[in-house]
Amino acid sequence: MNKVRKIGIITGGGDCSGLNAVINGITKAAINKYGLEVVGFTKGYHGLISNNHRPLALKTVSGIMHEGGTILKSSNKDNLFNYRTVNQDGSVEYNDVSDEAVKNLKRLGIDALIVIGGDGTLTSARDFYRKGVPVVGVPKTIDNDLPATDVTFGYNTSLETITDALDKIHTTAFSHDRVMVVEVMGRNSGWLALEGGLAGSADVILLPEIPYDINAVVEKVRERDAFGRNFTIIVVSEGAKEQGGEQTIRELVEDSADNVRFGGVGQVITNQLQKLIPEHEVRYTNLAYIQRGGITSQFDRALGLLFGVNAVDLIMNGGAGRMVQLKGRKITSIPLEEVVGSGAVGETSKGGGKTVDPEGQYVQAAKAIGISFGEL
Repeated sequence: MNKVRKIGIITGGGDCSGLNAVINGITKAAINKYGLEVVGFTKGYHGLISNNHRPLALKTVSGIMHEGGTILKSSNKDNLFNYRTVNQDGSVEYNDVSDEAVKNLKRLGIDALIVIGGDGTLTSARDFYRKGVPVVGVPKTIDNDLPATDVTFGYNTSLETITDALDKIHTTAFSHDRVMVVEVMGRNSGWLALEGGLAGSADVILLPEIPYDINAVVEKVRERDAFGRNFTIIVVSEGAKEQGGEQTIRELVEDSADNVRFGGVGQVITNQLQKLIPEHEVRYTNLAYIQRGGITSQFDRALGLLFGVNAVDLIMNGGAGRMVQLKGRKITSIPLEEVVGSGAVGETSKGGGKTVDPEGQYVQAAKAIGISFGEL
C-alpha cells in the first residue's frame, strides 16, 4: 500500500448529513498528509460503471462541512454484482458487471477505493475487495442500525430534526387537545423513534422491537385525559407493527439492494385511533425525508471528519478490506467480512442489524417516566 498515489471515493445508499464532512476529511488528509490525488465517483456505484467522476481538490471541499447530502450525489439502486439493465424491447436483465468497474478503476489509475455507505453499499465494497481492489469502508446510516460501530454519522442530525419537529407539534397538539401521530424512519430498528421520542417528550413510542396493542395506546390517551392533559404525542417507527400483525410496506423497489420501503403505519394507527377515541381529533405527520437533510450537527461533522481521516490512514497503512468504526471515544477498524454477509457475493446483514433491546436501559428509563410502548 506504500505505492498508493491516487484514491477514489464513493458515497452510496441513502443520503444523510455528515457525508460531506467525510469527503472533506478524506480529501484534505489524502492531499495534505500523503500528497495523493483524489477522485470522486458520482451517484455511487453508478459512477463507477459509467466512468462518471470528478477530481477532488482542497478548493473543491472547502466550506462543505456543514452541508447535508453529498457533493458526489448518491444512489441506492446500482449493485454492480447484480446490475439491472432494461433492453430495447422492455425486458430486464441482471448481470455481473463488476469486472468492467474494476477495469475502469485501473484505466483511471485508482490505487485504492474508500466506500461510504450502509449495509448494501458495504457489501459491494467487501465483494470488490475479494476481487483484489484495495477498499476501505466508512459506515453511514441515519438509522444507527449497523452493529459494527457504536454510532453512525447522520444519526445525531436526524435526532435533532425529530426533536425539533416534536417541539413544534407539541404546541399545536396542546392548543387543540389533539392526538398527534408522528412517523419517523428507522427500518427494522427503533433507535430514531426511541431517542427522538425521549428527547421530544413523547407520551407513546411504538417500535419494531415491541409489537403494540392499539388498546394500550387508547388506554394511555385516556389516562392523560383523566390527568388533565388532553393531548397526546405518539411517535411511531416506520417498521412498527401491531401484535399478531405485519409491518406496513409502502412499496417494493425492484432494482434496489434494499428493496423494501416501509411507510404508512402512522396513518394506519391514526385511522384506528379516530374510531376508538372519537372524542379526540387525531392527526398524522410523517417526517419522511426531512430527517435526511439539513445542516449537519456538530457531532456528525466531527465524527464524519474523523472517519474520513482514519479511512485514509487505513489505506496508507495496509488496512484495506476493513471498515472504520467508533468504539467508545476511539476510532478503530474491523474487517469488512465481519461487518456484512458471511459468504456469498451480495449477501448482506451478517448477524442482523443493531436493534433496540426491549429490556435495555433506554426503554426502561422511558417506562420509568411514564412513556407507553403500546403494551397492556
